[in-house]
Amino acid sequence: MSDIKFRQIAETIETRINTGVYQPNTKLPPHRVLADELETTPTTVSKAYKLLAEKNKVESFVGRGTFVCGNSELETVIQAPKGDADYNFSILQPCLKYNILPLQAAFQQTYAALPSELLGYIEHSGHLAHREAGMTWAAEFGLSVSDPDQILLASGAQNALEILIQTYTSPGDCIAVEAFTYPGILSIANLLGRRIVEVAMDSEGMCPIALKDTILNDKPKVVVIVPSHQNPTGVTMPQARRKAIAKVIAASDIWLLEDDIYGFLNPVTIPAITNFIPEQSFHITSLSKAISPALRCAFIKAPKSEIRRVGACIRTSIWLASPLNFAVAAQLINSGEAFVMAHQQKLLAAQRQQFVTEQLGFLACSSQPTSYHIWVALPAHWRQEHFVMEAKNQQLLVSSGGYFSQQSDKSNHIRLSLMAIDDEQRFQQGVVSLANLLKDGQGSHFLF
Repeated sequence: MSDIKFRQIAETIETRINTGVYQPNTKLPPHRVLADELETTPTTVSKAYKLLAEKNKVESFVGRGTFVCGNSELETVIQAPKGDADYNFSILQPCLKYNILPLQAAFQQTYAALPSELLGYIEHSGHLAHREAGMTWAAEFGLSVSDPDQILLASGAQNALEILIQTYTSPGDCIAVEAFTYPGILSIANLLGRRIVEVAMDSEGMCPIALKDTILNDKPKVVVIVPSHQNPTGVTMPQARRKAIAKVIAASDIWLLEDDIYGFLNPVTIPAITNFIPEQSFHITSLSKAISPALRCAFIKAPKSEIRRVGACIRTSIWLASPLNFAVAAQLINSGEAFVMAHQQKLLAAQRQQFVTEQLGFLACSSQPTSYHIWVALPAHWRQEHFVMEAKNQQLLVSSGGYFSQQSDKSNHIRLSLMAIDDEQRFQQGVVSLANLLKDGQGSHFLF
């Protein structure tokens, strides 16, 4: 058996690991079973497993079999930029070159007059001025809130989700999510020992009838919804659907965790779901997508009855989010600069959406005109895991649809994130290369 064959098999297995087909800490198929599937020999599979063990992708145990190493599920779907070698279409972040100068100015202005109270502990979740700034930010994009005491501060939306899931669920409890969902939620559930149930979606987002059935049959404690520019499908819920979802939740005893970090991208303001069930919902927003992920500034709007409980969990886990970062965030929000930056990112997203749609017009793509990303249905001759592998070979980093669901084989999509590449010419070059690869019939050659 040639070296090329077992290395090809190893690449296929590694891609399945990276795209979530084979989950961390799970057992891989026996040699003979995988050999039959890939039309090769057990000896070749054994050599592939050995190669992957040398790369710390798998571990083998005598009498037990071979297992996927327990890497973070987010490490592959969110591939941080590593210089200019790759075209990074995998990470959802703003186009940072437009935000560097106003961020530098805000840091300089804030730190030039740094008061001592920002350097120590405080009693509450955050300083009043920072919570008021968070209230201003969220209200601009559809949240009804008038009391800054209802705003709590967290170190990014991921931290906010983890805090709320820890507070309102217990190990073994069920969490309802959209049929395709942000992998960070799956990672939290896996880490904390919670069960995930996926709720059907349509072109307007999570289906109210499906949610009602899930509440009846699976009895989730919380439901997590991304109502605007949903990750990964790009769907934005219209107001009528948001009201319908709120009505279903209001008739139950579960909590809504509304992750609205993309609300600033909506062409017109849409009321938050939380507005319709304010005492049964938590609203999360942040500055990561509009300004910078490095700020780690998220705002939680909590029901009045739950402020103390969530605040206690924040203090137990991180004590408080960094006041220094929130001072910079407040400077940007109060000056209006944050809204200018967010608007510029939205305009750029619209420009890039138009270019990608023109290049990929031959495919069924799901997106909104101002989204940061596009959900691309692959042509029949490509399977998602093989497309991701071949794209990476051409220095094109994309996210497999398998990473956005526990049932990784139910999708044959990729998610293209449009904003991480700073240079416009380079961005367009990458898109053209992706379009050519998608049209390429060689995908069939990878169906072992």
